[in-house]
Amino acid sequence: MTTTLIDHIGLLYTGDPEREEIADAALVLEDGLVAWAGPAGAAPDADERMDAGGRAVIPGFVDSHAHLIFAGDRTAEFQARMSGEPYTGGGIRTTVAATREAGDAELATHALSLVNEMLAQGTTTVEIKSGYGLSAEDERRSLEIATALTDETTFLGAHVVPAGVDTDSYVRLVAGEMLQECAPFAKWVDVFCERGAFDGDQTREILTAGQKAGLGVRVHANQLTEGPGVRIACELGAASADHCTHLTAADVDALASSETVATLLPGAEFSTRSPYPDARRLIDAGATVALATDCNPGSSFTSSMAFCVALAVREMRMTPLEAIRAATYGGARALRRTDVGWLRRGARADLVVLDAPSYVHLAYRPGVPLVHQVFQGGLLL
Repeated sequence: MTTTLIDHIGLLYTGDPEREEIADAALVLEDGLVAWAGPAGAAPDADERMDAGGRAVIPGFVDSHAHLIFAGDRTAEFQARMSGEPYTGGGIRTTVAATREAGDAELATHALSLVNEMLAQGTTTVEIKSGYGLSAEDERRSLEIATALTDETTFLGAHVVPAGVDTDSYVRLVAGEMLQECAPFAKWVDVFCERGAFDGDQTREILTAGQKAGLGVRVHANQLTEGPGVRIACELGAASADHCTHLTAADVDALASSETVATLLPGAEFSTRSPYPDARRLIDAGATVALATDCNPGSSFTSSMAFCVALAVREMRMTPLEAIRAATYGGARALRRTDVGWLRRGARADLVVLDAPSYVHLAYRPGVPLVHQVFQGGLLL
């Protein structure tokens, strides 16, 4: 197979805990994988050579929380929030109505455009949830569309209870017929455990049913209020508890003493003018933290992981190193992946060449398009 040497890298952020940063570095790619990473002076020979021109290289971003299968527009809701109206999560039903009306081709085209938008900004792995269908048929077709775009698909039939439907009846539907329809197209099951959505007992019932169907567990936890979501996630061995905005000391301890990743979604706080999660508290306690966009039409319509990195540094008291780690290695941990999120030998050759000498510029120059090149599976896109 042809080998490619990427030489003259100003700063290589590998994401590998054994050696996270290498100055004046090089990478060798072979057969879609990383074959070697280290100092440029020690690089082995390769068939082809690319000059990074002193630019920084990072792993492709791993966005472990996104809602991309939807139709409709919620600009009016955003404008209302920016005019002082509080966010309650009720706008989800607006998107459900539009999504149910949309055809498969419309949903697929829109979702693909968002995935391509993410890819152009350096996101090479993305998780996609259902959750805007809320019927067995519409949740299944949402997941079928998502499977064409990513390996990381999540069944979120328990997003909210549809208008006019009895909550207990809906929980039985989600944990029964809807799950059976959707499980063949999903890797994960998720529940919005929150006041106004699903309580602790309902969350546990649906997640346990998902586990029995062979799905891994993720939880929308503690976004709007303190609640049982984080502790349920840790009890059930969930890969991630997402949002983690309102945490008790017991919640922090549970995350720090478990394998469950705290996935923080600062785009949601930015778009709803809500308090940001206390990332510093989680990191100092020893919890593993990930960053993700929560890309969705209502509460966080951003596809930019770089923007989330900048928010994490400015608003959540993370260092630039902690933020880039959370957006790459942390996201991979939140998906229980070892093939992405870092650039070590044997990892998938997903990487971003930044038009900057260091990843620090992602926070230092917020909003500036710093992606120079994106490689996915060793291919320059």
